[in-house]
Formats: sequence, C-alpha cells, structure tokens
Amino acid sequence: MAEGRMSKTNLHAHFADKMGITRKDAGEFFNELAGLAEAELTRCGEFVLPGVCKLVLQSRPERTGRNPATGETIQISAKTVVKARIAKPLKDAVL
Repeated sequence: MAEGRMSKTNLHAHFADKMGITRKDAGEFFNELAGLAEAELTRCGEFVLPGVCKLVLQSRPERTGRNPATGETIQISAKTVVKARIAKPLKDAVL
C-alpha cells in the first residue's frame, strides 16, 4: 500500500486477500454495510460496528452564528447530523 490514507480500492483489496474472496465481493460487502448503517440510523437513530464505532443521530438546535467574511450575525437553522463515537478499546489502542 502507498503512503497516506487507505483508499476504497485498497480497503476492498485488503479484505479480499484476507478473506479469500474477490474484490467485487468485498466491495458488495461494504456497500451492504453502508446500506445497513443507513437503514438502522433511519430506523432507530444509531448503528454499532462492534469494536470500531457507534454512529448516532444528533439534533442540533437553531443558533446564532457569525459570517466570517463580513462579521454579520446570522441565524443557523436547526439540523440533524451523524456523529461517530469511537469504541473505547480502539481509542485506547490508538491514543
């Protein structure tokens, strides 16, 4: 693998080699995982990937902000965002 972050192609190749499957099958697995995460976030507001992370929906209230270019005060509307909470064992291993 080249220096820097792992690309999608590198990720699929790694899992294909490790699990003895084709890169296409590895790609389909990750597509299915992404679809499942989306469905679970929509259904109950969270998705857990054991030992890695927990994705949760979080509502942000409306708030006052500032336009950095003009300094003008603006109103930022309420929105829902996805937050990733890293699993403690992984966090402890890396940090």
